[in-house]
Amino acid sequence: MTKLGNVGVGGTNPVRIMGILNTSSESFYKKSIKKSKQSISNTIKQMESEGADFIDIGGMSTAPYLSTLISEKEEFNRISKAIKIAQNISNLPISVDTCRAAVAKSALELGVDIINDISGLKYDKKMIDMISQYSPSVILCAFDKKLVSGNPVTATKNLLRQSLDIAKKNNLPSNKIVLDPAIGFFRKSGKGKFFTKIRSDWYSRDLAVLQNIKSIKQKHPMMISVSNKSVIGKILQKENPSDRLFGSIAAEVVSVLNGADIIRTHNVSETKDAVLVASKLSRRNKGL
Repeated sequence: MTKLGNVGVGGTNPVRIMGILNTSSESFYKKSIKKSKQSISNTIKQMESEGADFIDIGGMSTAPYLSTLISEKEEFNRISKAIKIAQNISNLPISVDTCRAAVAKSALELGVDIINDISGLKYDKKMIDMISQYSPSVILCAFDKKLVSGNPVTATKNLLRQSLDIAKKNNLPSNKIVLDPAIGFFRKSGKGKFFTKIRSDWYSRDLAVLQNIKSIKQKHPMMISVSNKSVIGKILQKENPSDRLFGSIAAEVVSVLNGADIIRTHNVSETKDAVLVASKLSRRNKGL
């Protein structure tokens, strides 16, 4: 059975909820940004009470259309504060959203349970060494530094397979790996480094992936992170991410019906309710 931290995911387990906590002022969804000790503490307590299974802490936005690069020191300073607060007030497994090895190493030394690498171990060559040394659970996203072309579903499967090959070659336990098809990270151009270049339209790519989750999973649990993202804004024609709540919930429900095992979201309470109903009505988890 696959586990993220100490929580079983995939298979007959309930669909899990990962709450997003951003400590980065440049993040695209401003309501998710928490910087003061009190706001971080309140948010973690609220997410736990609303039914989150994990907290995902990010210190640097990786949205392709934003200029967000900061130093590794600044990234870790941001997340370390939130990690320590979370450890003092909550028992939830902590995930750190970073693709930089030095940041991951410092977080792992603090005792975090999960590394969420949006590059799938491909951006920083030293990342695999950190994962091998500390053996956390990992979330591997579809990513490539080079231009990717062809069928978007096939390309996504291939990129995830490459990350799985890296993990296997370095003896990472298969039962600690979750995959993420990286909704929102495939673009023709961008201002940052943390996206995959494609010739095709990003919107069509994201729709195709969300419609074909089961075929992309490759026997690993699949996490979907679509909350308030551009694909929702495009469908609804709503530019402000704060106006995308109901669209996000709808996309998360469809993702569950299409095979998602974990939903990463800014909206824990609403997503939890929607996922429970979707799981019950679809008979996905008969024990619910």
